[in-house]
Amino acid sequence: MKILRSNEYRRMPWKNGGGETVEIAVSPERASLSDFDWRISMATVASDGSFSTFPGIDRTLSILEGAGMTLAIEGRQPKLLTVADAPLSFPADAPTSAALRDGPVIDLNVMTRRSALKHRVRRLHVEGSQSLESHARELIVFCHRGSVTLAAEGVTATLHALDAAILVQPPPLTLSADIASGLFLVEMMPGGAA
Repeated sequence: MKILRSNEYRRMPWKNGGGETVEIAVSPERASLSDFDWRISMATVASDGSFSTFPGIDRTLSILEGAGMTLAIEGRQPKLLTVADAPLSFPADAPTSAALRDGPVIDLNVMTRRSALKHRVRRLHVEGSQSLESHARELIVFCHRGSVTLAAEGVTATLHALDAAILVQPPPLTLSADIASGLFLVEMMPGGAA
């Protein structure tokens, strides 16, 4: 279980220069925007505009803060994405633009290289204790709100807001939270696009 603290995340400019991204985790470690297998980041979107395109990459976007934004993804109907919506998956090489609903948003962005991996992103609310099993190659637990304690095979760690944990070949986990807490579960699986 590798714990990632929010104060250690790497900040870097967007690929298209239109803003800043906070890199939570990338594989392989220290990979660049052109050679990662997977990447998880947060970004503040402060104005309407086009997304960076990433050839051969699939992405899933979730809104963490703000009133939301309408995504115009080539070949699809425009979609308003808010904090209440399920994560939205789409090809990162499809031309995409965003129009803010009412002021800036912070999003969670998960990307995988289509030729090697596929991913799934789920929201999870934890209050009290619950068990979790995943058959993913890697499981990333991202604490959005509150704090949660992870326990697996005698090892425990507590994630606070915006912290994350990476588990490779994850064993069964117990999640516990004293107050209602929100998590995102990101599962990385081998294989091409789903």
